[in-house]
Amino acid sequence: MSDTESVISAAPSEAVAVQSTVRDADASPLVRIRSLLPGLARAEQRVAKVVLDDPASVARRSITEVALAANTSETTVTRFCKAVGVGGYPQLRIALAADTARTEARTTRNLGGEIGPEDDLAAVIGKVSFADARAVEETADQLDVATLERVIEVVASAGRADVYGVGASAFVAADLQQKLHRIGRVCFSWSDTHIMLTSAAVLSPGDVAIGVSHTGATTDTVEALRVAREHGAVTIAVTNFPRSPITEVADYVLTTAARETTFRSGATASRIAQLTVIDCLFIGVAQRHMDASVSALDATRDAVGSHRLGVRPDGRRRPRETGKQ
Repeated sequence: MSDTESVISAAPSEAVAVQSTVRDADASPLVRIRSLLPGLARAEQRVAKVVLDDPASVARRSITEVALAANTSETTVTRFCKAVGVGGYPQLRIALAADTARTEARTTRNLGGEIGPEDDLAAVIGKVSFADARAVEETADQLDVATLERVIEVVASAGRADVYGVGASAFVAADLQQKLHRIGRVCFSWSDTHIMLTSAAVLSPGDVAIGVSHTGATTDTVEALRVAREHGAVTIAVTNFPRSPITEVADYVLTTAARETTFRSGATASRIAQLTVIDCLFIGVAQRHMDASVSALDATRDAVGSHRLGVRPDGRRRPRETGKQ
């Protein structure tokens, strides 16, 4: 069995009914707070900032102390807890304490996410790699398996899949298009607004439209998904924020968990998180068509084989065939 085939065969095969967009039991409370932050009231956002800045400290503090630190009332703190789905302040403290313990068990280094002008290159490498690894890990922890199963089923049976994304998300959309195309699925990726809308307008029932947007508020992508839905296509959103505008025009929502800080405009960890979701989706679709997928992957690899330099496993170039005896 090839490496590709072994990876594909490891994916689950039975579809599960959709229950929710987030695995609340497994997701970090900090991931949930960050994803819901834009939709919170201003006073609740101040509480969120106190929690996110030092979750270990909040786990040890009273509700009065947290309210004072956030310049708000105890009632607002309680309201914040309910808004992020932890019930009340005692439950928040327990969740934060458990999350802090898990984090400390995973790493002995507190690299943080902010990169300052005083950081040397070694520190930059450490912080970038730490942020990327956490983005992948936290995205996997909170990704809803039931929703992903249903999305895989929809994409695997679709007549055509169109993927929309602009900026850094366009590269992620193109990656999904390339992966699905390699296993023989009809898929297109678009990043130009006019072409995205044109594409969406010619979709029909039985087709799928996938919008990739970290913020979930990119007008171009949201509008394209809305038009696709109006024409009968099943719509899927890949976003970091489960209450963002794109979710209002999506039948299914797959969420990432990426923290972007100093160099947010570079779309670093968010891109890694999106690619994690895309890879899970691709493997699931390929597994649905196991034999055809493996054959297609073999055929496409053979097709481009002549465009690679021949090298031995030790890195030395193989001698060229000259035709001489």
